[in-house]
Amino acid sequence: MATMDSKAPLHPYYPLNAQIDGYAPNEASLLSILSTASVGAAALLGIILTLTSRLRPTLTKADRLAILWFALSGTIHCFFEGYFMINHARMASAQDFFGQLWKEYALSDSRYMTSDTLVLCMETITVLLWGPLCFLVAYLTLSQHPLRHPLQIIVCMSHLYGDALYYATSFFDHYVHDRPYCRPEPYYFWVYYFLMNFIWIVVPFYYLYQSIRTITEALRELENNSRQRKDR
Repeated sequence: MATMDSKAPLHPYYPLNAQIDGYAPNEASLLSILSTASVGAAALLGIILTLTSRLRPTLTKADRLAILWFALSGTIHCFFEGYFMINHARMASAQDFFGQLWKEYALSDSRYMTSDTLVLCMETITVLLWGPLCFLVAYLTLSQHPLRHPLQIIVCMSHLYGDALYYATSFFDHYVHDRPYCRPEPYYFWVYYFLMNFIWIVVPFYYLYQSIRTITEALRELENNSRQRKDR
């Protein structure tokens, strides 16, 4: 029996031989963690929507949705991912809310438990650059500033590039190095790993297209007006 216990994995993450020091199981239940996160996100979006409606009541529904998206993204980048950037070395033993939420998500990607170089560097750039830029795009959308679309292109491209790199490095290690980071249960891959990250491909792609179309139409109109003035 002692021999079997000595070979038992010390944590639930894959690969089972990953070096994760000081791991402690979450004290809160999964239902409690996910419910708190959902209620918090809903409250944040409700507050932003209320403020937006009062500050700019004539804003279109599409622009209000854009503000909600970029404000939510900025909050996740700066605070949730910022927590990882600061506390990555002690994630395995953390029992505060963000720590337990990260430990739950890490069942789909154990790199967040091992201070993986790529993940840590990518998240640091996200926290310091893309998070604040999301808030700026939300403000520029609220104020109807023309600089919104050039910056929206930048932040959307950053999301698309970051997600592509995130997926590619994980799949490469899995299929080339035979080193999976996700537990084998389909739920962790399809819901945590795939779906939660794929959102940051679908939505940014839409806003990237929106900004490119808006800038193209504006330049086309400018060229037409310039041509008409020359014809006069």
